[in-house]
Amino acid sequence: MSDRTFMVVAHSGRDAVTTTLTTIAKRCADAGVAVRLVDHDLHDSGHPDQTAAADPIDPEILRRTGADIDVTDPVSASAAGCEIVIVLGGDGTFLRAAELAYPSSVPLMGINLGHIGFLAEAESHRVDEMLDMLISGRYRVEDRMVLDVTVSDPGAPAPRSRTWALNEVVIQNKAKSGVLELVTEVDGRPVSAFGADGLLVATPTGSTAYAFSAGGPVMWPDLEAILVVPSNAHALFARPMVTSPRSRVAVEIHRGGRDGVALCDGRRVIDVPAGSRIEVVRAPRSLRWVRIDSEPFADRLVTKFSLPVTGWRGRS
Repeated sequence: MSDRTFMVVAHSGRDAVTTTLTTIAKRCADAGVAVRLVDHDLHDSGHPDQTAAADPIDPEILRRTGADIDVTDPVSASAAGCEIVIVLGGDGTFLRAAELAYPSSVPLMGINLGHIGFLAEAESHRVDEMLDMLISGRYRVEDRMVLDVTVSDPGAPAPRSRTWALNEVVIQNKAKSGVLELVTEVDGRPVSAFGADGLLVATPTGSTAYAFSAGGPVMWPDLEAILVVPSNAHALFARPMVTSPRSRVAVEIHRGGRDGVALCDGRRVIDVPAGSRIEVVRAPRSLRWVRIDSEPFADRLVTKFSLPVTGWRGRS
C-alpha cells in the first residue's frame, strides 16, 4: 500500500480524459503513488441542469497500467488522506472538485481539458511535465481566499443556512423575471438600495468569472478583497465596489418584494425569501491551490481572453 495518494476528479465523456487518465495512472504506478478516482459527472447532483455523463470512466482500463486505483463517490470526505487533488476538465469541473478538496484542506490543481480553463494550472499537453513535478514534490501551495455565506430569515436568532464560495455568491430573482429589490450594506451601514436582476459578491479568484461578465473589475488573485457587483441595476449609484477583506457585506431582499436564491459557485443553491438577509465575510479557512508555473497573471489574462498586445515594446 502506497503512503502517497493523488486524487483525480475527471469530467468524463471526452476522449482526452481517458487518454490523460491513462497517462496519470501509468506515471503514478511507476512512482508507487496510489490514485483515488472520482468520475464526478457520473454522480453529480450539484447544478440543477447537470446531467450524468454519457460515457463513464472505466477504472479497469486504468488498472491495466499497474496502478493502485480506488474509485470513490464525490462526498465531503472524498479527499481525506490525499496529498493533492488533480482536476481534469474546465472551470466547472474545477469548482466541483473544490467541493471535495476544501473540507479536507487538500491542495487542488487543474489540468485544462475544457475551453478557457482560467482556474487550471496547465494545459493537457503538459501532463507528463506536471506529473514529473508533482511526483517529485516540486510544487508549492498558495492560499486562495474563500467567502463564508449565511442566510437568515427575518427575526430569526440564528442563520438558516450557511455555505461557502470560491468564486462568488450570486443573489438573483428566483422567478427569473421582474426586478429584485435589494439593499446593500457594508460593515453594518447601508450603502445603496436598488432594483436589479441580482447582485454578486466575489473573491479576487472569481473576478474573472461571472463578476467580470457583469461589469466588475479584474483583480489579481493574490489580492485580498471582497468584490460587490450589481447585475443590471436600475439605480443612479449601483457601481461595483471593492471592499476590505475584513468587511462584512450584507444584502437584504425587500420584505414586500420577490423571492430570491443565492447561488454559490454555480453549484450550491439556497432559497432567500423576501425579507431574508444574506451576509458574506471572508471564510476563516482558505482553499489550498497547487502552483507549478510562475507565469505572471497578466500573461494569463492575455492568453485566456485573447487580448490584443500588438505594439508593446517593454522596457528599453
